[in-house]
Amino acid sequence: MDRAGCAQDETLSPPVVRTPHGAVRGRYEQGVAVFRGIPFAAPPFGPRRFRPPVAPEPWDGVRDAGAFGPTPPKPPYSDAFARYLSDPVIPGDDCLNLNVWTPRPDPGARLPVMVWIHGGALTRGSSAVPVYDGSAFARDGVVLVSFNYRLGVEGYGLFPDAPANPGLRDQLAALEWVREAIGAFGGDPDRVTVFGESAGAISIGALLASPRARGLFHRAALQSGPPESTERDRVRRLVRRMAAKLRVPATAAAFAQVDRALLADVQAEVGRRAGPLLGGPAFGIVEDGDLVPRDPLEALLDGAAREVPLLVGWTSEEHRLWLAPTGLIERIDRLGAVAVAGAMARCHCGPDVPRGYRNAHPDASVCDLVGQMVTDFLLRRPLHRLADSRTGRAATYVYEFAWRSGIPGLGACHALELGFVFDSAEVPEAARLAGPGAPRSLAHEMHAAWVAFAKDGDPGWPRWDATHPVRVFGGGGERVVHGPRDTEMSLWTTASPPRTPLSQR
Repeated sequence: MDRAGCAQDETLSPPVVRTPHGAVRGRYEQGVAVFRGIPFAAPPFGPRRFRPPVAPEPWDGVRDAGAFGPTPPKPPYSDAFARYLSDPVIPGDDCLNLNVWTPRPDPGARLPVMVWIHGGALTRGSSAVPVYDGSAFARDGVVLVSFNYRLGVEGYGLFPDAPANPGLRDQLAALEWVREAIGAFGGDPDRVTVFGESAGAISIGALLASPRARGLFHRAALQSGPPESTERDRVRRLVRRMAAKLRVPATAAAFAQVDRALLADVQAEVGRRAGPLLGGPAFGIVEDGDLVPRDPLEALLDGAAREVPLLVGWTSEEHRLWLAPTGLIERIDRLGAVAVAGAMARCHCGPDVPRGYRNAHPDASVCDLVGQMVTDFLLRRPLHRLADSRTGRAATYVYEFAWRSGIPGLGACHALELGFVFDSAEVPEAARLAGPGAPRSLAHEMHAAWVAFAKDGDPGWPRWDATHPVRVFGGGGERVVHGPRDTEMSLWTTASPPRTPLSQR
């Protein structure tokens, strides 16, 4: 049976579980109970558009939960990225929904819970991406929850007449649903681990630092995304560009009258030149005095969430996903010194930094030198600083994913680790990034570490301390390396602290 499919195990009666808003009927697939498309909030349209989420209307009887629910409005990936990244579109209004995979839908089970927050630059993605199938987690004794949240201008537009960060507020509402409802699915609401990649990890950073999210989860894993907030003016500029294109005021009231598909199209058009390495206007989580009272990284460095164990890490060549599909690798190599100068401007540093990177990596191409330098500044350095700030407090574990894709040019790129964490590398969509023949043993190894972290708080290698142990997955044998990036990280001690955030992938 296809693990990612919806085929019913005919030997078992469909599982039925009661949620706070009504009963739902799932499916048994390979012995795992699966519930898809459960509403955790009302449809965010009509008078609720651009507003904080509210509870869904209760329903009578038993609601079928056999298929993924609608996905939030979003533009498609460009052709260059659609070759590598799957992003299903499911029409409908009820897009604030979630899914549950559980090995034992029994209130007495009290199993550890993992809640997945997907990435996609806060503009794309959903819980229906096949790589995010939760069967392997349920197989290994974990209740897996994934959910949708509003994206792009619908979720992160900044308006004078609406609260900021409605997409992050959706995430908070989903976690509140988990606290109230997951016990009926066999989960333990006192053993919840959130994990996310890219924009999902950035979201977790904001939730870790938010007083309103305190107690909703107890461990967190941040994959390839640092805690950060986006400067409000960057978001406002994008909203103003959209308003000018639409010929409407830059207000939530005016945008709420625009067809959602048209809004997504205009968003894609005005934001197409922005990127994580190049910068530019972008949607992001902003400080709002409420859910995000201050910059998340600053709050965490000052000790917020110091009691929450963390697992943080990155891939060895994050930048290659952003550069290889668009042909920028060759262009940057041709630009040479001009590209290095651009990286210095992006990183607010002088020539000593690129000179140090060249000394550390004498054989690197210009593209890889620039890509590593900018990615270190925007992504690895904040995570490094976060881990350092927690030494002697709650346990922090650091990893690096170094296995290189079988697809030429991608290397150990951003998002490549996802099929390994979910142990879903055999799903056809995972091969878009990994290529054929991804090592199953590596998937089992990495997935087992995430399961162990959720169950016991220890993924299986030494916690971060003054020796800087990093668990390396792939890249010539599984191993723990002490201080593998300390030379590069030390180059930033005299550079300006990062203020331009990493535009979410």
